Amino acid sequence: QVRLVESGGGLVQAGGSLRLSCTASGSIYVINDMAWFRQAPGEQRGLVATVTRGGNIKYGDSVKDRFTISRDNAKNTVYLQMNSLKPEDTAVYYCYALIRSNYYWGQGTQVTVST
Repeated sequence: QVRLVESGGGLVQAGGSLRLSCTASGSIYVINDMAWFRQAPGEQRGLVATVTRGGNIKYGDSVKDRFTISRDNAKNTVYLQMNSLKPEDTAVYYCYALIRSNYYWGQGTQVTVST
């Protein structure tokens, strides 16, 4: 059984910053890809950023140059540093991990950006 636990969400004013963390625990051998997705009300879940075990990174177009994804393989943890936040970044943010051929989701953490 694998569990992903996110933390760091909350309410912030536009232009502010937040840092999300997600730690995987349980029957983990090697975590391949880790990623952050987000889902706003009435919208589909979409990719924010992904990082491979080797450190290759991709960002969604709307967060490039504002968000930074990183991971600590020793701690089975992925981070998302979010700067210059905008009201349109408001969403539930979900952590994702690909372990062998199985994928797992966290429970989600709410990020709300006020004007």
